[in-house]
Amino acid sequence: MATSSFADLQTATATERARWIREAGGLEAAIDAGRLEQTVALPLVEALVLGLMRQGVTKYLAIFGHGSTAVADVLEAYEAEGLVRCWQFRNEVEMAHAGTALSWVYGEPCAVVTSIGPGAFQAMAASLAASSNGVGLYHLYGDETTHGEGYNMQQVPKPAQGIFSQITSLMGSSYTLHSPGALRDGLRKGAACVFHPWRPGPFFMNMPLNTQAAPVTLRLDALPQRPVFPKLAPADDTAIERAAAVIASASKVALKLGGGARGASAEIRRLAEASGAAVVLSPGANGVMPADHPQNMHVGGSKGSISGNWAMEEAEVLVVIGSRAVCQADCSGIGWPNVREVININADPIDVQHYNQTIALTGDAAIVATRLADALGSYPVVSHKASWIQAARKKKAEWEAFLAGRFSAPRLTDPVWQCEVLTQPQAIKIASDFCQRHNALKFFDAGDVQANGFQIVDDTATGDTFTETGASYMGFAVSALLSSALADKGRYGIAFTGDGSFMMNPQVLIDGVEHGAHGTILLLDNRRMAAISHLQLSQYGRDFRTSDGVAVDYVQMAGAVRGVRAIWGGTDGISLLTALEEARRHPGLSLVHVPVYFGEDPSGGLGAYGQWNVGNWCDDVQRQYACTLI
Repeated sequence: MATSSFADLQTATATERARWIREAGGLEAAIDAGRLEQTVALPLVEALVLGLMRQGVTKYLAIFGHGSTAVADVLEAYEAEGLVRCWQFRNEVEMAHAGTALSWVYGEPCAVVTSIGPGAFQAMAASLAASSNGVGLYHLYGDETTHGEGYNMQQVPKPAQGIFSQITSLMGSSYTLHSPGALRDGLRKGAACVFHPWRPGPFFMNMPLNTQAAPVTLRLDALPQRPVFPKLAPADDTAIERAAAVIASASKVALKLGGGARGASAEIRRLAEASGAAVVLSPGANGVMPADHPQNMHVGGSKGSISGNWAMEEAEVLVVIGSRAVCQADCSGIGWPNVREVININADPIDVQHYNQTIALTGDAAIVATRLADALGSYPVVSHKASWIQAARKKKAEWEAFLAGRFSAPRLTDPVWQCEVLTQPQAIKIASDFCQRHNALKFFDAGDVQANGFQIVDDTATGDTFTETGASYMGFAVSALLSSALADKGRYGIAFTGDGSFMMNPQVLIDGVEHGAHGTILLLDNRRMAAISHLQLSQYGRDFRTSDGVAVDYVQMAGAVRGVRAIWGGTDGISLLTALEEARRHPGLSLVHVPVYFGEDPSGGLGAYGQWNVGNWCDDVQRQYACTLI
């Protein structure tokens, strides 16, 4: 077969063509050898699979339906020859989250495949997590036919053209394969989105049922490759020097780190030390500065911390790095009441101008931070920053003492469990320390678990904790755990989840076993949506419809799935540690069920230290916002 020309196989089967590519050493090897320079005619979906292969996308997460059987047929042939891998799932939300985590955690962009209609809508909803966190992957959806012969089953039943194209275009970047010849343009636009240098995201490829199997004539060596973007920085030092002068002359400087700072840890640490700044983290920036660094004030924002929010309230000059200034990260615009000048480092030309009074340093965070630190080196060390750093260290010590007191406090009697149980912060701390000892990933699900989690974790490097705070998607963490089974080199991890978030995607129990995931679901159960209960109590003095009276034996539930190790985590620290050790030893998926406290005792939580434009706080926040300078 390897001696044949690929062009001679146009009337052959997809299996025979896949075998030829495998025997040629792969698609790129065949192209490099000049064996694919002729035009060939292929079914559109097969050409799509080859086009994605050129971009390094060979992993597919799928729930097939009548809108994607043609894709399934091609993937079966190419998987049989070892050119792609495909995994089936039981829920499109879970599947899209797993795909997001595969790209985010392991740097392996993949393709999520659904049918037309409800399945695509579910995957599209879950794509908010990828959009919010800047994670690139393909979403391939079945779509209505282009002939307009009548309503297609599961399409949006409206007498209008291209409804799914309109919807996906609103959700992000999208393309409809309206005709086979459009493939190269669609792949080029897809690559520009999925591999965007500073704002990657999900790319929606809509595949009409009748064009999927239609032939397309093209050269395979002309299929668009993964683009390579050069790193950018200011063309000259004018703005850099202005920024350095502002920082050097200021007594109280704060650095606020967003998710875009994650790839520039060493450079940002050097800039922080050169500028004498107090460093405040967004939840997604944990680990950029080591937790024990004396200038790291920990997380700041609407939830925040004693030290992080103190730095936000006191700072006079703000240096922002890689942040979109999401509402909770800067207290809906009022988190910096005393700041008079802003220096913003961001590759995005829009986000870099978010604040007034800004010196915009548009470009790669590592490059710009290095140049700014170099510029600061020409200024003498000034004593007027010493009192700021000293005060910051005292606040950091105050926060750490507060946390230590919460972690060592006695267990509390819970009204639902009718016994003494661990508080959620205590359970999270025990498990977080366990992850550090065993080099395990930490995934935090949305809600109270997430809010307490980003106040607690004390990472020394990035890549150990993933908390989806952009969309706060319940069920993300447990679904993300599946990515370890899909990655080339998966890593053991623990998904910190609440009972509410877990029940959004419990099918992970089945898919985790099916695909061989090695990880633990730590289910912290307080029988409610505690984050919203706390918010309601803070705002209105009572909670409403955020709890239920249904007791669930999650150990029995998880244990009903053969292959899952289901463990009762107990009501004290020793029992929890024992359960975590047992779960880690299990070679597959485990679930540890732990009851945690909810109630009015303040030692049951870590508190909130900022404000937020929500509920009956809106008027007060908006009045303050009207008075802000930046």
